[in-house]
Amino acid sequence: MPLLEIENLVVEFATAAGQFRAVDGVSLSVEPREVLAIVGESGSGKSVSMLAVMGLLPWSAKVTADRMEFDGVDLMTLTPAERRKMVGKDMAMIFQEPMASLNPCFTVGFQIEEVLAVHMGMSRAERRARAIELLDLVGIPDPADRLSSFPHQMSGGQCQRVMIAIAIACNPKLLIADEPTTALDVTIQKQILDLLVSLQEKYGMGLIMITHNMGVVAETADRVIVQYKGRKMEEADVLSLFENPKSNYTRALLSALPDNATGDRLPTISDYLVDEQPAAGAAS
Repeated sequence: MPLLEIENLVVEFATAAGQFRAVDGVSLSVEPREVLAIVGESGSGKSVSMLAVMGLLPWSAKVTADRMEFDGVDLMTLTPAERRKMVGKDMAMIFQEPMASLNPCFTVGFQIEEVLAVHMGMSRAERRARAIELLDLVGIPDPADRLSSFPHQMSGGQCQRVMIAIAIACNPKLLIADEPTTALDVTIQKQILDLLVSLQEKYGMGLIMITHNMGVVAETADRVIVQYKGRKMEEADVLSLFENPKSNYTRALLSALPDNATGDRLPTISDYLVDEQPAAGAAS
């Protein structure tokens, strides 16, 4: 049984010019212990799709789906209060830009312990001990001392690790990582990816990796979904995607990699015919 199953997800936003469809009929599933990568350029609807699953879109968003089930629970029928009990506990998300996602007014210890207080009902001593354990688990040196640090006193890589600690605090069944290596140097990117994969294997979580980095996909994923203009253009296992891409858009993404460049000019996506029909299971 899939951990997460979505059929025909549509997300629209009300604008002055009318309804804007950011996600157009996307279907996907994630198995327990599976790593699914969702790739595509900025604006392709990757993050919006997952924010819809988490119930974190603003009031202006209209979300519909033929099916949206998590661990056998119909997410479309949950009340906001019921969804809040699930988000952060059974499903969690690592957001882009940790320096913007962490609250600058509170210590990292407080922000980790807050999740434990809301979802686990731990005592103050238990929360502190678990927060130290989590910081140590994600590779923060001197974790007990770091509990009293504010986000601005930590590096970008350390703040990303704190975000991961918050996300895994309650041992979620599904972890969504939205561009987890954005704005980090290559060495730190490698460390963060290795950390996520090791945690996924240790706790048996389903992991959805949102990225535009095809190197990340090759390094971490079991299956890949390619999105363009809010539509699913292709879905395949990693090896098949790289060896035999079916979609023009996927071929464009792969050809735009520097390693695949030929001659003096780096190909761009506009060089390809990308206005094509979406993959089977996605709305046109």
